[in-house]
Amino acid sequence: MEERIVIGDEPAKIAFEDLMADHLDSAYNLARWILPTVEDAEDVVQDAFIRAFKGYAGFRGGNARAWILTIVRNTAYNHLRKYRNAFESLSDEDDSNSFVSEDLDPVQKIIHDGELLDLKTALDQLPPEYREAIVLHEIEDMPYKEIARIQSIPIGTVMSRISRARVKLRAMLAVDNH
Repeated sequence: MEERIVIGDEPAKIAFEDLMADHLDSAYNLARWILPTVEDAEDVVQDAFIRAFKGYAGFRGGNARAWILTIVRNTAYNHLRKYRNAFESLSDEDDSNSFVSEDLDPVQKIIHDGELLDLKTALDQLPPEYREAIVLHEIEDMPYKEIARIQSIPIGTVMSRISRARVKLRAMLAVDNH
């Protein structure tokens, strides 16, 4: 019989912290690219880690990074749905909207002063589904299979979103593909 982990259980807290410590930066990075503000991303990551801890007893091993990023992703999109009036939903085919944030953290202020500003701005203008896929693949270095699991979509759709994101980024950045 499997032992259920109780939230107040100190060994469970330690095991959870050990497992998740290496993934906090990736979780925040994903939330930050999905959500429009630093505060939203911080809140979502905190909520996601609380949810993950509460559900830790159900974690059966495997890829902890993909597990926590799935929780972060779901929490972020739930947050966006909750504030639907403030943010428009975007479909895979809608190019007219963006989630550009006016709220910049210190790293983003540095980015503003350099060439990365154009990339950040361009990424912010991608539909969330494209932005999420390309960030997970190119920045978080995740394979297509893990991204498909996190986004709950077929691998072919992941590949298509990444390809479309690259095309849109090239067009926005006017980068030659040589």
